[in-house]
Amino acid sequence: MEPDTSEKKRARIIAFHLPQFHPTPENDQWWGKGFTEWTNVAKATPLFPGHYQPHIPADLGFYDLRLPEARQAQADLARQYGIEGFCYYHYWFGGRRILERPFNEILHSGEPDFPFCLCWANHSWNTAWQGTNEMLIEQTYPGWDDHAAHFDWLLQAFTDKRYLKLDGKPIFVIYRPDDIPDIQRVVEFWRKRAQEAGLPGLHLIGVSNRDESWDPRARGLDASTMQALPRRDGRIPRRYLSTKLKLLLEGNKHELTIWDYEEIVPILLRSNKVDWADYPLVLPNWDNTPRSAMRGIVFHNATPELFRGVLHEAILRVENRPNEERIVFLKAWNEWAEGNYVEPDQKWGHAWLEVIRDELRIS
Repeated sequence: MEPDTSEKKRARIIAFHLPQFHPTPENDQWWGKGFTEWTNVAKATPLFPGHYQPHIPADLGFYDLRLPEARQAQADLARQYGIEGFCYYHYWFGGRRILERPFNEILHSGEPDFPFCLCWANHSWNTAWQGTNEMLIEQTYPGWDDHAAHFDWLLQAFTDKRYLKLDGKPIFVIYRPDDIPDIQRVVEFWRKRAQEAGLPGLHLIGVSNRDESWDPRARGLDASTMQALPRRDGRIPRRYLSTKLKLLLEGNKHELTIWDYEEIVPILLRSNKVDWADYPLVLPNWDNTPRSAMRGIVFHNATPELFRGVLHEAILRVENRPNEERIVFLKAWNEWAEGNYVEPDQKWGHAWLEVIRDELRIS
């Protein structure tokens, strides 16, 4: 379904969507039978006074994304509050896809009839977040035959009527462009393949992690979006503060980093102006302690009203652009074990979604 551009919109909110909410053979092998994202979410506990854990879902419950009813309910809720589409995380490891079932079924069934694009989450999976470093599945780039096969698979998504586009070009996000060998030639190859398939081209967006000088054009990409998650190594503007708890855990010192959300609001968006296309990325919250426990990062005291200020500023930055270019990425729709989600929970209900609707000025 093509986005409706007949009515002027303040922004095109595109929400990253995690497909980790269903059992897979890989997760059964690595973490135990029946593991999903909910496993860590449900067993989380508070780690310091005032720590909001566990986060328990409300309206949608502990859903299973193998169910078309669950996928439809997500789309209906997102549409109700003005989100234009989902950016589904896509995993391609040298021809092997994982967590693929929900999107396969979305693609082949035509349901839900809700716009989408894809983000290639091209990173290896390991156990670093548990304090060890066992490789589970390595992200590799075997060569040109693999790039061709990858594009051939992507093409069926790019040509779906629901796929999000800019100037008729499918939007494709790459999480770690700099990890791809010879990235400029790869994207040139893909653009050529797209044109041969009858598409006007591709709109390729690279994710920059806290590097405000990162220029997508040097990689052959069209645009950037910057995730401004504060780093644990302290490399942040010095005017922002952090509180750190250090505990002795099994004989090793581990550090839980706690940031006050209100203090870091000014660094959650890009601080510099750039002369290339850049789309703001907004973070409503962050708390990955359900996955990382005492190795985690927490945005403490995050509230929908504080998030409103971040979203308001992001929309101001794009609302004077041409309609199709008013893209704001939301991270995320449903990353529950990292604490960045806007789906209803038991504490806030629909408050995060209501902020989005209000800031988009949807009646």
